[in-house]
Amino acid sequence: MIQVTCAIILKDGKILVTQRSESMKLPLKWEFPGGKLEEGENEVDCIIREIKEELNIDIRITKPLTPQAHDYGTFKINLIPFLAEYVSGEIILAEHQTYKMVEKSNLKELDWAEADIEIVNEVVNSKI
Repeated sequence: MIQVTCAIILKDGKILVTQRSESMKLPLKWEFPGGKLEEGENEVDCIIREIKEELNIDIRITKPLTPQAHDYGTFKINLIPFLAEYVSGEIILAEHQTYKMVEKSNLKELDWAEADIEIVNEVVNSKI
């Protein structure tokens, strides 16, 4: 099972979400940005590194959310989410097609990668 971290990044009362490019697995699906845990790396260091690499921004982790295991058929992931605050930097996408800043109440309107759906539900039902 692939260990993957993701961040629910809050900025100005909205949540940053990213859309996968056409060339990625799960093309054009929306997701919370993040990436694979490297050997010897802890989960918090991983998500901070991945957000810097993929989005060119710095974040501060505020709390972990509930991990979600998902079987896509050809691969399985354990998605490890963290609530985070935007700290600094200009968003420059390294991999994704686009991004949006979305109100919490509008999250369910997007076409999410399946592994992210339970995390979306947790965020929508939370008091963030």
